[in-house]
Amino acid sequence: MAGLVNFEDEEEVKEYLENLGVEFSFQCYKEKDPDGGLPADFKTAYSCFLKSCKKGGKKSTEACHNVGLLEHDGRGNDDEKSNASLARDYYSKACDSGFAPSCFNLSTMYLQGAPGVPKDMSRALEYSLKACDLRHIWACANASRMYKLGDGVEKNDAKAEALKNRAMSLHKEQQGDARSLTFGE
Repeated sequence: MAGLVNFEDEEEVKEYLENLGVEFSFQCYKEKDPDGGLPADFKTAYSCFLKSCKKGGKKSTEACHNVGLLEHDGRGNDDEKSNASLARDYYSKACDSGFAPSCFNLSTMYLQGAPGVPKDMSRALEYSLKACDLRHIWACANASRMYKLGDGVEKNDAKAEALKNRAMSLHKEQQGDARSLTFGE
């Protein structure tokens, strides 16, 4: 599979994609690194993401989200303990910039509560709806469930159904996107 791939030739692309895993695996063994790649260094990653988040710019939104993830599970700090309130702050920064996964993570933090982040169903709904507006399927499903059960909000079957339909529509759309790959056009 060495050499260039003609991406206008559907058969050649299919063969390339089928052999992609084998090619990467072989390269790792060839380099005497069967596990593939560099060892995970979460503290260095945290430092880089934090710097990018604070700097701002094109990639800062995802960097802020990644700082939130590392704080949330404790892999970014020295004591390796979760810092939910700091994670919330970084998720908020990314969510405010329109990053749906951060809005969704905020909604789940408020749904469940965490040390330093008390359970707050109205904020959980607020962030679920924002993430849903940003096309996050599970956020739409969570908001639908909250309305259906009256969980922290006034029960509203019409809103629950509309949000459920939105989640289903987004799911169908994403499945269609995966199948709409065309070649040579």
